[in-house]
Order: sequence, then C-alpha cells, then structure tokens
Amino acid sequence: MSSGLLRRLFRHRNNIGARSSRLFSSHTNAIVQPKRNYLRTLALVSFVGIGSYTAGAVAPHPIFAFIAPRPAPGPPSDLDSPESLAYATSMEEALQSLPLLDTLRSQPDADEWYEARPYRHFPEERRVNNLTAGALRGPGKLSIKPLVRSKRDESEAIVFVHVGRGLCGHDGIVHWGSLARTAINNLPDKIGVTANLSINYRAPTFADQFIIIKVRLLEKRGRKVQVSGQVEDLRGNVLVEANGTFVQPKYASMLSNSVVKQAMGEPENGRSPVLLSDGVPPPARKS
Repeated sequence: MSSGLLRRLFRHRNNIGARSSRLFSSHTNAIVQPKRNYLRTLALVSFVGIGSYTAGAVAPHPIFAFIAPRPAPGPPSDLDSPESLAYATSMEEALQSLPLLDTLRSQPDADEWYEARPYRHFPEERRVNNLTAGALRGPGKLSIKPLVRSKRDESEAIVFVHVGRGLCGHDGIVHWGSLARTAINNLPDKIGVTANLSINYRAPTFADQFIIIKVRLLEKRGRKVQVSGQVEDLRGNVLVEANGTFVQPKYASMLSNSVVKQAMGEPENGRSPVLLSDGVPPPARKS
C-alpha cells in the first residue's frame, strides 16, 4: 500500500472520530440541559410553596378560613364563671371603644337618635326560654347585649352586635339576620309577626367580629310595615341585604306588649321614641 493511500485512510479515520465526538457531546448536552431546567423549576416551586405556606400560617387569607377553618374550643358551659364574666367585660369595652360608634355619637344630629340595649331589663323567667337572650347568650355566641342606635321617629336604626364562633352554620361562618325591631316599633300596638322575608347573602359573615345592622323603614300602612336592612362589617363591606314585611295580628290589641318592649330595649335616658307614623315630627336639626 502506497504512503499516499495510508495518509488518506488516516485522515478519514480522524474525521470520523471528530464527528463522533461532536455528536456525543451534543447528545450529552441535550440530556444535561433538560435536567438543569427541571432542577430550577423544582427549586422555584418548592420556594414558592414554602413561602406561601409560611405566609398562610402567619396571616391566612379569609378564603382559607372558609375552606378549612381552624379548630376552636366550644362556648363555656358556665356563663357566670370568672373567665366568662371577664370575657364579656372585655367585649363590652371593645364595643364602647369602636371608632364608628364614637363617630355616630358625635354627629350633629346625635340628639335625634337614642340608644337601647335589648334584653337588659328582660325578666329572668322569660330569658331562660328565649332564644336570643337565653340559648344564644354567653361567650362564643352573643357574649354581650346588642347596642341599638335608633332614630327617635323609628325610621332608621343601627345595631352593633358581636357574633361568636358558636353561632355558625358552616364552621367559622355566621348565619343569621334581623329586621324586626324597627318594623315592630312602627306597628300600632308594637306587636308583629313576619309576613315575608327576603335575604341576599353578599359575602361570608366571619365569626369573632363586630358587625353592624342598618335598618330603614320603607313603608307603613295600617297594620303592615315594610323595612329594608343590610349587615356590614366594620370596614363597611356589605355582608347581607334583606327586605321584610311585618304585620300586626288582628288580636294584638288584646295582648300586652310590655314584654316585647323589654326584649327590644327602650331608650336608656328614659325619653320615649317619637314616631313619625303618629304624626309627630322629629326634633328640629341643630344649626
């Protein structure tokens, strides 16, 4: 074999080796690159997951409280224990310190409103068999009596209520509403029953917070009264909207309404409400 042929064979072998090396290197890089991308993705997902879990544990979004509420102890059985009384005292202090309540009390038309505490003077023999003042009373439920600010013409009312964990349908979410007080105060004999009630739930009402119930008189015709209302949290978010029709039974004049008045609460300063429906105008607005 001539030396020229040997040189050509040698160069051909070297070229094949170089091409094989490049192919092997490309194939290796193609395998390594996806692995690197996978590791980066795994690290990012892990970081985001750990961060989200930590943030959720410290300050969980309300939606998580709805989906998976945290466990909570049940309401105490002894409502007169030192712990229960101390809790009620702290809730009363929190209520009286609410900025919204302070603002309402200092409004220019404050004299056109009165305050009442439903069930404060409710007879004990009645209270024990009453749902709101009896079964629902105490820490974890209605720990303190509602505070009502009502216009003296009974055309509007604002009610402050603290709702506890023991008032929930779904754990952590309160299920309830109220319009009756303003309606009944506008009926001739102050005795009434619910004829129709329409409720629209706009957002979950979470437990362990103060809520505001705003009620407005819409129409009064003889023994029939229509009112509307809404429930808000302290940030002004609307939780519930409702409309109701209340009627006075024909036999109401034969019944005593003293217990009803005690249950709904009367003006703390002893001044009786002045009803527009009775033809008496409200006090003149101060200039």
